[in-house]
Amino acid sequence: MKYRLLGNTGLYVSELCLGTMTFGAQGFWEVMGGLQQSAVNELVKTSFDSGINFFDTANVYSMGQSEALLGQAIKDCGLPRDQLVVATKSTGIMDETPNGRGQSRFHIFNEVDASLKRLQLDHIDLYQVHGFDPLTPFEESLSALNDLVRMGKIRYIGLCNMAAWQVMKAIGISRQKGFAEFASVQSYYSIAGRDLEREIFPLVQDQQLGLMVWSPLAGGYLSGKFNRDTTNPDGARRSNFDFPPINKDKAFACIDAMTPIAKAHGVSVAQVALAWILSKKPVSSIIIGARKLEQLKDNIAASKLALTEDELKSLDEVSALSSEYPGWMLAFQGQYRATPPVKE
Repeated sequence: MKYRLLGNTGLYVSELCLGTMTFGAQGFWEVMGGLQQSAVNELVKTSFDSGINFFDTANVYSMGQSEALLGQAIKDCGLPRDQLVVATKSTGIMDETPNGRGQSRFHIFNEVDASLKRLQLDHIDLYQVHGFDPLTPFEESLSALNDLVRMGKIRYIGLCNMAAWQVMKAIGISRQKGFAEFASVQSYYSIAGRDLEREIFPLVQDQQLGLMVWSPLAGGYLSGKFNRDTTNPDGARRSNFDFPPINKDKAFACIDAMTPIAKAHGVSVAQVALAWILSKKPVSSIIIGARKLEQLKDNIAASKLALTEDELKSLDEVSALSSEYPGWMLAFQGQYRATPPVKE
């Protein structure tokens, strides 16, 4: 297992992070996995023994069950707390009361305490806002997060699923106010969905933010179960919850290109999809989720797969984004600075 710095921090995280959306079976979340304690313990222990030190959960996953199951697994497996980086989140709906959601100081403080209790921890290593709250001013949320950092309840702060302008606005406010700054961005990215490269990639590189990738297999579409002849395989999570949205024709083209590469290396299509993401410099860690131990082990093996330059080039070409404004104009106008002047 390799380790990468989380953005502009001194914190090393494993390049693969165990996601826990499959933990628990409360309501809607049961379709994601429905795993209970014995299965959770097995996945957590296998991950740690394979070198994974990074674990990502959220308060909304099975309405707190995921956090509770992860916390108990850490205890049951006797994992050393000082070697773990535990991340969780808040923003989503936790109850139907007026303040049971969002990023108000009231809600953030309540949810941090609730998460700590469920996780059986005295601090959270990375606390992330789980999206954009259109009602709460950034100043209020950032002030609350800053206070929690100062109190020692959380060590680093991150964000998920925001537009580039929102991320940059939040960073600007933090710098102006002297608040703790976001260390990481968590966003969807896969070879079948490269939209992140338009605005977020340049932003995280410019601002030296860590990038955590969720759904790297496009909700299982790149797992190897799907192909042009099998569009609704039995047991596939996407058969019950078709998310995230993707261009399926483009996804099939990617699968067609990855299949011979996988055969040449003697690995799964999923490993090729993960290795392609790991080749991208802005990426700090890929969040992998699993319902079965075999699936987890296969995903972990992707950290050992090195694709050749020709293979990466072919995958880049088949999955390339269409040109959009202002990107094509910036590239066109930037040509005059693309090469340094030469003095005769």
